[in-house]
Amino acid sequence: MPRLVEQLKEQGIVDPTPIQIQAIPPALAGRDVMGLAQTGTGKTAAFGLPIMNHLLKVGKKPAPKTVRGLILAPTRELAGQIKDNLTAYSQGTHIKVGLVVGGMSISAQVNRLARGTDLLIATPGRLIDLIERKAVDLSETQFLILDEADQMLDLGFIHALRQIAPLLAAERQTMLFSATMPKHMNELAATYLKNPERVAVSRPGEVADKITQEVHFVAGAAKTDFLIEKLAEHRSDAAIVFARTKHGSERLMKTLSKAGYATDSVHGNKSQGQRQRAIDALRGGTIKVLVATDVAARGLDIPDVRFVYNYDLPNVPENYVHRIGRTARAGRDGRAIAFVAPDEMGELKDVEKVLKMEIPIASGRRWDLVPGVDTRKPKRKQPSGRGGGGGGAGGGRRNNDNWGKEQPRGGRGGAPKAHTARAEAKPALEGRWDPTNDGPALEAPKPKGRKSKGQASDQAQGPVGNGGRPQRGPSGAKFAGKPKGRGGKPKGKPNMGGNAKPRRPQA
Repeated sequence: MPRLVEQLKEQGIVDPTPIQIQAIPPALAGRDVMGLAQTGTGKTAAFGLPIMNHLLKVGKKPAPKTVRGLILAPTRELAGQIKDNLTAYSQGTHIKVGLVVGGMSISAQVNRLARGTDLLIATPGRLIDLIERKAVDLSETQFLILDEADQMLDLGFIHALRQIAPLLAAERQTMLFSATMPKHMNELAATYLKNPERVAVSRPGEVADKITQEVHFVAGAAKTDFLIEKLAEHRSDAAIVFARTKHGSERLMKTLSKAGYATDSVHGNKSQGQRQRAIDALRGGTIKVLVATDVAARGLDIPDVRFVYNYDLPNVPENYVHRIGRTARAGRDGRAIAFVAPDEMGELKDVEKVLKMEIPIASGRRWDLVPGVDTRKPKRKQPSGRGGGGGGAGGGRRNNDNWGKEQPRGGRGGAPKAHTARAEAKPALEGRWDPTNDGPALEAPKPKGRKSKGQASDQAQGPVGNGGRPQRGPSGAKFAGKPKGRGGKPKGKPNMGGNAKPRRPQA
């Protein structure tokens, strides 16, 4: 390990952080490790240095297409940050560090994997694509790292993990790190870790001491003007503004740009190159305001960000902790400012439950204490047509217990109930590849039931009732085409809207 220590000194890393002090010794001893620590506490070195030490001791190079150590991350940004750190630590050694994420050329990734990789950082969706192409061989992989495992659960990557884990070597070392500990985390650990050493340097929901939090109770229609006023108070300081939806963040970015702010956006509709350029612009000072969805809540390590604005509160309360963790990096001070509209009181209460504290009020009055103010969520219309509905600031609240499960059919026509996606608060049953989390979109449950004589398949043509009148399909979508007569098949194909079968992911 002397070469690694020398390289760390060259980067100014001398004293280990608390998570490194606790996690590195059992990792060096070959133990499985389960760690609880916030982002920005040095977790990458905590799992990366022990693996690199082992690889340097063994000395041999990886065979073509093989991987010796696999690190799974939930987002492209986090994966890229891990790759940059491990590449810096391994300077001057023979260790080859690779990165495979969505939004980048898959053919180039296939070519690089063909030469063999010591440490591969990957998002689950792209890795499965490469496995299906037989571009990578995990049978000799002796190390598995699950970083930000709580977000992997949030994004539904447990299904991808079930596909990937059996392909690795049976005798391997597994380490899991997370910033929060939802109830499903112990189930995940019991499945993939053997008698792990548990280390923790923070309580669940704990935030950095140097982050000052405040909340402003602002009507939804007044949020944008209020944000512009707040940004004007510190024009020279870098800030990240979190919005709930992709379209909402893009609209907000354009509004801020028209107001004279140097700004850009990061969300799932942007290509990987566009996202990286926006992040680099904030890091380099070219822009001062980055508008983002939760895709950027982890993996962004920009030391100079002093302000984090929660323009919309997140649907997943734990994401609040990750969002505000983008400030107060590297020992600096930071401020986390939240705007809360009347219909966000439920989200605020959930966040404060995670924090185990009430966020100090900077302006306004708690909406639930104001007579005559309705704090209920407005009822949303059922989605119709391709892609489904869902407008405004974005979407309902998740249900931890039912995420990823097929919902019972109910209502007229046996229509399946729709989930609300966690990452961007958009309908999960959209029949499209989700570029936000590199994971496969969920597929709508197929309607069941016997087909009567003369009745077409629900998915292919749709039922025809008495008099040959077209009926509604399993999602309430009307079937196109005129009926061919009583009991006959209607012509044309149905418009299944957001419940169409998902296409395969594109490279």
